Amino acid sequence: MLQVARLAPSRLDEATEVVGTFLDSQWNPDGGANDRSGKSDLYYTPFLLECYVALRKEPPVEHVVPYLEGFGNGADLDVVHAASLIRSWAALGHGIPAAVADSAAALFEARRSADGGFGVEPDGEHGSLYAAFLALGAYQDIGRPMPQAERLGASIARSRCKDGGYADSFGLELGTTPTTAAAAALLRHLDQPVPADVGPWLLSQLHPSGGFLAMPEAPLPDLLSTATALHALSVSGTSFGSVRESCLDFLDSLWTGTAFVSTWDDDDVDCEYAFYALLALGHLA
Repeated sequence: MLQVARLAPSRLDEATEVVGTFLDSQWNPDGGANDRSGKSDLYYTPFLLECYVALRKEPPVEHVVPYLEGFGNGADLDVVHAASLIRSWAALGHGIPAAVADSAAALFEARRSADGGFGVEPDGEHGSLYAAFLALGAYQDIGRPMPQAERLGASIARSRCKDGGYADSFGLELGTTPTTAAAAALLRHLDQPVPADVGPWLLSQLHPSGGFLAMPEAPLPDLLSTATALHALSVSGTSFGSVRESCLDFLDSLWTGTAFVSTWDDDDVDCEYAFYALLALGHLA
């Protein structure tokens, strides 16, 4: 994803500097990134750091490292924030502390589900695609192969819905765009085939005015769904040239002059959606 996001400045042009200024404003004095309430949040910190990488800006390493060190090896974190800690260290580009890497590997293995996937909590029967996506990213960041990776494919298959998309857990009837995109990315990284009808399913979520819906019944397209759909279409080898201009128009409609909002109904900007905008723009470059 980061490699693609690095292409975004070719679409931003002169707005690249404006986005960079916005990113600089998102740091708190303690070294953490702002959440939407202005408080430091480990979840937002890797998004902010990865935006710096995408724009080829030097992050404030000496400012951020003490904040990350405050979480120790991450053993007390949930899977979302443990993955955020790993991603943050990786985005700094100065190496991940061995204790943090060991702790993350142990944490995810403790959340192996009975079907071969990963759960948000330990000892689950069915895996969560979101947890699996976090686990794969964490293993890639710490540079270790995922143990029993071949078992994950079966868990992904069980998350497929009757409508052809994927849901986060087993037994749901309707898929969502971000989860289907995660499934496609996971299968691609596992060198397993992405079902041929996943690309058409994703394209069917395109809103007439541009951008992708989170699910068929969603009233409006959103930036997360658009960015992840474009990424999944790319990794699955599905052409999306026919939707390029409408998606660019959609992204333009989310631009505030400072950064990007998540939907037409949103008024707030944050570094998470800044990253999704850069990812989408990178695929559209």
